[in-house]
Amino acid sequence: MLWAALLAIQCGFALEVLVRLLRTARGQTIAASVPADRTPNVTVVVPVLDEELRLGACLDGLVAQGSEVAEILVVDGGSSDRTSAIARAYEDRDARVRFLAAPPAPAGWNGKAWNLETALRRGGTARWLLFVDADVRAQAALTASLLAHAERTGLRAFSVATRQRVARAFDGALHPAMLATLVYRHGIPGTASRRVRDVQANGQCFFAERTVLTATGALHAARGSRCEDVTTARALARAGIAVGFYESDDLVDVAMYAGWRETLAGWPRSLPLSDRFVSARHGLATVWLVQALPPLMLALVLARGGGRVASRVAAVQAGLVLMRIGVLIGMRRAYVRPPWTYWLSPLSDLPVAAAITASALRRRQTWRGRPVAFDERP
Repeated sequence: MLWAALLAIQCGFALEVLVRLLRTARGQTIAASVPADRTPNVTVVVPVLDEELRLGACLDGLVAQGSEVAEILVVDGGSSDRTSAIARAYEDRDARVRFLAAPPAPAGWNGKAWNLETALRRGGTARWLLFVDADVRAQAALTASLLAHAERTGLRAFSVATRQRVARAFDGALHPAMLATLVYRHGIPGTASRRVRDVQANGQCFFAERTVLTATGALHAARGSRCEDVTTARALARAGIAVGFYESDDLVDVAMYAGWRETLAGWPRSLPLSDRFVSARHGLATVWLVQALPPLMLALVLARGGGRVASRVAAVQAGLVLMRIGVLIGMRRAYVRPPWTYWLSPLSDLPVAAAITASALRRRQTWRGRPVAFDERP
């Protein structure tokens, strides 16, 4: 009876995932292209905190952007390394680059969200804002292609599913398991939505019209969020704004962490995707029941044997394992030359599910030695 009840619940979640994957399977991509108008109407914002090892490569890509970029704001949340010196060196190199030291974050604001809000308040007047993390490497056609995509779709806010770089074997076996949790909960990039629960976002490369951010107060809504990018998108959707999430034609990639230890310590902080709009409970149940547990359940049932119910349980678990292999194959394009251990990443599903669940239960964490508090009240 216990197996039968668990199987019924699991099948419900699995059906939901399958429908989501099928619905999002034929999405759009952001093509490398040129907009009709290339007047300077984009402000690029790079929020930073102790980014001396990554900022230079990021700015190299940004200063290569075309005339559509009016300014590049490096907004510093109080770095103690050479971040500010690197930014000021690029100020001398390109007149569009400007270093901006953010004032101390007010109570209730987390650092990155406050940096973005500071840019919104103290930046220029360009129509569009592009938020880019310091670990991002942009191709020269990025901003022009984002503008062209906005022209084609009429969207006022969307982000890019950046291609990922993982160089080390252990990280190659861990990082994709974390990315897969997003695919299971939200589907494949390539669509836009006005449903709060369905919208996706990536703060590594987030493009939005200035007026839509100010009119909705979306950044303010994300001030205490553990996933400020997703909360911003959900706030826009709550206001009736369609928010898109797309892969691109190799326009941008990112190396998020230096290795598996940093990945395990850093990424689960935001992966619960819980905020004032959506609880993490349903998504975590999906991760556990449809992604992480099926191989273990299949092994237990096969080892134990049994009658008709056991056979049904085994068949469902085998189907979910095959689904996981299909997701793994489909996700391959999200990585730039991944190590061979990429194909072993499903072995990390259980510890990843445990790490994300543990993170969801913590209301205070640290980032680079600084406390981060989450406010998930509606």
